[in-house]
Amino acid sequence: MTDQLQPPPPEEEEENEVLRAARERQQQREAAEATEAADKDAAKGKRGWKTAAAAGLGIGSAAVIAALLYANRGKIK
Repeated sequence: MTDQLQPPPPEEEEENEVLRAARERQQQREAAEATEAADKDAAKGKRGWKTAAAAGLGIGSAAVIAALLYANRGKIK
């Protein structure tokens, strides 16, 4: 009788560069759309915190992405 080994446990899928770039692009697109919507509201005279928040979200997410890429630069090579 042959020994039947259990299959190895499924490994968690790591996000590769392509998937990460696609996710980051989607986040940037959503931030840009939110900024455009806030700008349209501002053009109608409805200025407020939403415009600044949308712009801050886009800038902040880009800064986080840059920091992560910088921190993981040794792992990528």
